[in-house]
Amino acid sequence: MHPPKYSIVIPVYNRPQEVDELLESLTHQTVKNFEVLIIEDGSSTRCEEVVDRYRDTLTIQYHFKPNTGPGPTRNFGYAHARGSYLVVFDSDCIIPPTYFEAVDKSLDENQWDAWGGPDRAHQNFTLVQRAMGYTMASVLTTGGIRGGKKHVGWFQPRSFNMGISRKVYEATQGFKFDRFAEDIEFSIRMKKAGFKVGLIQEAFVYHKRRTNFSQFYNQVFNFGRGRALVGKVHPEEIKITHWFPSFFVIGTCLLLLLPFIDITLFAIGFGGWLFYLAAIFLHSLFENKNLVVALLSVPSALLQLSGYGMGFLKERFAGK
Repeated sequence: MHPPKYSIVIPVYNRPQEVDELLESLTHQTVKNFEVLIIEDGSSTRCEEVVDRYRDTLTIQYHFKPNTGPGPTRNFGYAHARGSYLVVFDSDCIIPPTYFEAVDKSLDENQWDAWGGPDRAHQNFTLVQRAMGYTMASVLTTGGIRGGKKHVGWFQPRSFNMGISRKVYEATQGFKFDRFAEDIEFSIRMKKAGFKVGLIQEAFVYHKRRTNFSQFYNQVFNFGRGRALVGKVHPEEIKITHWFPSFFVIGTCLLLLLPFIDITLFAIGFGGWLFYLAAIFLHSLFENKNLVVALLSVPSALLQLSGYGMGFLKERFAGK
């Protein structure tokens, strides 16, 4: 039996319903030369029964291991994979039918050593999920080029949707961080090793992210922590743009003090703050064509910026 071209590694922690939706989406791929490895990372609510329902339609492995975090769990999957290319998705992704068709085409044209793809909002996502998805990708927040537009220069794949060749895995040994920006750190090492890494725009996934604003804040707080951790290992990778959420947090705190210092300066600062939030609302309305999503994008952006900024500052100055 010939090994598959692609090995899909999916770390899972207490998310059987998400795994069911992801595996269902994989049964509809137009290119089927892949295997799936579900790596249960010490879950108390396992998804083995879900996996068993797909054994007749997918080439699938199920492994259970003690909890170590997503980085080591993906490495565990890499070690058990048979494919020439190792692909990782987050468990809260849904994969469109032409994903591997798009990857095949781009690999033939570009000979990538590794790649990443965009995320999009699915029609079944909640309005809150759509708002969070917008702010995570928007140029007005911390999104920038998360795969949504033509990328110029170096692209850093993210672990919700990334693939590497076996050559890359053998040279790098995969992820080094347990969690928090482990994908960014991995991408930086791929760059330093001279591998050809690119964005495949057509290889997008539907990424649910979190289901409510409280979970979203915790997620972006950890993103901020992770970026600061990357900076401790790769100092040259911290740019002024990575400080923007922290500047936003500090500026907002200072704005609250201005009424007691200078009411004119407060009026100017508050006007600028409102103008920025209005720009987010209008841009989201243009992008999503939905008034409720646009309204929800404002608190989503505030949570994203404050969470990321606070996490970055905590890890940068108070983290051990």
